[in-house]
Amino acid sequence: MYEYPFEGTELILGGARSGKSCLAEQLAEQSGLIVKYIATATTCDSEMAERIQRHQQQRPSQWMLIEEPYDLATVIREHGNNQTCLLIDCLTLWLNNCLFQPIGHYSWEDAKAEFLQAISQAKGRIILVSNEVGQGIVPLGEVSRRFVDESGWLHQAIAKQSARVIFVTAGIPQVLKGPTLSFV
Repeated sequence: MYEYPFEGTELILGGARSGKSCLAEQLAEQSGLIVKYIATATTCDSEMAERIQRHQQQRPSQWMLIEEPYDLATVIREHGNNQTCLLIDCLTLWLNNCLFQPIGHYSWEDAKAEFLQAISQAKGRIILVSNEVGQGIVPLGEVSRRFVDESGWLHQAIAKQSARVIFVTAGIPQVLKGPTLSFV
């Protein structure tokens, strides 16, 4: 269990199945605030539907669920306040949605700029979860390389604004920036 006397924006990065979502959920639960879980996933196939269902069953029932695959800036502006912890999981899926399933005239560049502005002005606590995808080999395809590049640039921009950045490997959190986590 972790102590959580923390305010501001926090970025939790890690690979697939690293424990980043579990850590984010622990920190949100222990915040003592009203938790609003913002899910960015869309049900694109049966395997993803099963993943979404597993995540829903893991979360405390008192948490409010907001499903928003595109417009995170508006959600942050509408729901962020000093009594609330917003847990956004995950930015990698949000990036994928914005890059490869765009709606109308809403470009990735616009979505990213609005999101970064929203977190810079946000009230309360925000926990952002995202996959670190840039530590492997350089992808062969143009689309894959763009995704890795955009992900890396997004993480850098968020990390600059965040009060704390944590990297999770094998369920072990490593604080890269900001206050340390302490076991209770």
